Amino acid sequence: MEVEVLKLDNLGRGITYINDKICFIENALPTEIIEIEITKETSKYIEAKVIKYIKKSPLRIEEECPYSNICGGCNLNHMCFNEENKFKLDKVKSIMKKYANIDTNLVEGIIYHDRNNYRNKLTMHGKDNEIGLYKEKSNEIIPIQSCLIVNPKINEIIKLLNNTTKKVNKIIIKTSNDNSKIMLKIDGSIDNIDILKKLCSVLILNDQYILENKTIETNIGNKKYLEGIDSFFQINNTLTKELYDEVLINVKDKKYKTILDLYCGTGTIGIYVSDYVKEVIGIDYNESNIDDANKNKDLNNVNNIRFICDKVENKIDTFNDIDLVIVDPPRAGLDEKTRKYLKEINSKEIIYVSCDPITLARDIKDLDTYKVKYIKVFNMFPRTYHIESLLVLEKKDA
Repeated sequence: MEVEVLKLDNLGRGITYINDKICFIENALPTEIIEIEITKETSKYIEAKVIKYIKKSPLRIEEECPYSNICGGCNLNHMCFNEENKFKLDKVKSIMKKYANIDTNLVEGIIYHDRNNYRNKLTMHGKDNEIGLYKEKSNEIIPIQSCLIVNPKINEIIKLLNNTTKKVNKIIIKTSNDNSKIMLKIDGSIDNIDILKKLCSVLILNDQYILENKTIETNIGNKKYLEGIDSFFQINNTLTKELYDEVLINVKDKKYKTILDLYCGTGTIGIYVSDYVKEVIGIDYNESNIDDANKNKDLNNVNNIRFICDKVENKIDTFNDIDLVIVDPPRAGLDEKTRKYLKEINSKEIIYVSCDPITLARDIKDLDTYKVKYIKVFNMFPRTYHIESLLVLEKKDA
């Protein structure tokens, strides 16, 4: 069947219509004429794959990754980087307008760095003597020799592991932002452990720490952070500083007394802004995150921050006299109770860091006692449809 691609959806899939029913097509760009094969059809939509490109878009580029359309990691390898950034900026504008009626002029622009080698973490899986990534929408393992989006140190570890005899189920590799330190966790058995001991700062085999260190240290701006294997940490090794600097811009010179840092992770943002406020209170339910947050507090000699290990919704109704709330929730966004009590806390501003513009739009629409000051978009996840946004809300009566 021959069709013309009309536009892209929020996941970067091409859209066309067949018998007035919407059809989603992976690896297809607007204006392309393609031959497709339908892979799924429901009462509401159709999914299809490309069989042949009859007319290609000028925005299409040759895919550098040998695992494109096989591994489920990247879905925009075929799109030039300028177009990817435009697509992501337009996506945020469209979602903000459609779901929260936000003026698109308040979306100020997109910030980006490198398309390759930006990730400081990779999770791999193993079977027999092979390691790789999961094939899209399956548990089938695609053996890989390297990955374009991870930093070079991770690729060194992948190469080394591929040249060893092993029987592993899962591998997690993390590095510091400057690539000087490597953390490696292996579930399974492997030879040449002595080589890994020399390369890694932290080495975990079947939940046993082989070396003395249990964390790696990384820098963001003038702050230092310890990171454990199970702790949350932003995966972009260069753009995270720009994101945190944008938070800092909204804290400096405001002379805030108290900041509430919700979903604080390892305390990175709270510590980053702690020099400019009297007190910071961080909340996160993950014990590993809070353990590292307290270590990071001591590492940076910060005395005006404290951390609470609990779910945000369990504590949000206990606060008042808060000047600024910073939220950096998981993809699901804020729960209903948290949205309700954020309005009752009535802070001067809310800084919302979001990895999902749909839930962001839902939440800010509900926070109707606030108005949007501005939104900035950060391409923290190049080659994928994922995007990070930072939004500043201010009280309507301010």
